[in-house]
Amino acid sequence: MASTRIGILSDTHLSRPTERFTKEVEACFAGIPIIFHAGDLTSASILDVFRGKEVHGVHGNMCDHSSRQRLPSLREISIDGFRIILTHGHNFGYHDLEDRLFSQFAEADCIVYGHTHKAVCHRLGHVLFINPGSFRSTGRFGSPGTYAILETGDQLSGRIMPIPEVR
Repeated sequence: MASTRIGILSDTHLSRPTERFTKEVEACFAGIPIIFHAGDLTSASILDVFRGKEVHGVHGNMCDHSSRQRLPSLREISIDGFRIILTHGHNFGYHDLEDRLFSQFAEADCIVYGHTHKAVCHRLGHVLFINPGSFRSTGRFGSPGTYAILETGDQLSGRIMPIPEVR
């Protein structure tokens, strides 16, 4: 079975694409045809750096008015026969976020969310949960930004990656 690679990021919290952000995107997502942005872009103009790619984005609680108008809070996407839910997650609580998402979308193959800035990639039952963490280094103690790669094939697999240093 053919596989598809999907790049996932969240919580960019930028009002416009910066030179550094553009370089980081190029380093992280070169050769990846599909991008998911799990919200808190702040401005939808952030998605402009992904020209030429298939982009799916949702708004988060920190997004500006135009982003909220342009992007939904939740998307259901089908890729290679897998049902993927994309949301920021802010409408589902914080501490029990994954439990609430699982109860709402238990029939999904994968649930991608953001909001917590905590990168995770694990299964709950048959559902693969991915939170790419914060793309920018906004974590505690200067932790690096992170993103995720999701791959289809016989089954879905994902991994969390650190943002490489760019110059």
